[in-house]
Amino acid sequence: MSVSDKVRSPCVSVCALDANDVCIGCHRSGDEIMRWTQMTNDERRDVLKKVAERETGSLL
Repeated sequence: MSVSDKVRSPCVSVCALDANDVCIGCHRSGDEIMRWTQMTNDERRDVLKKVAERETGSLL
């Protein structure tokens, strides 16, 4: 798999975990951030779905 085929990280270089262990920049959990490089593309897509839900929830 080429680099261009990999699901890219949602990191925006605003790295700080909140009280729920979720990054305020990319909305991934600390565990998701640590495991990102070992995840398959399917696992990464699942995380990105959770990120979208967390991001929407944080805007309410």
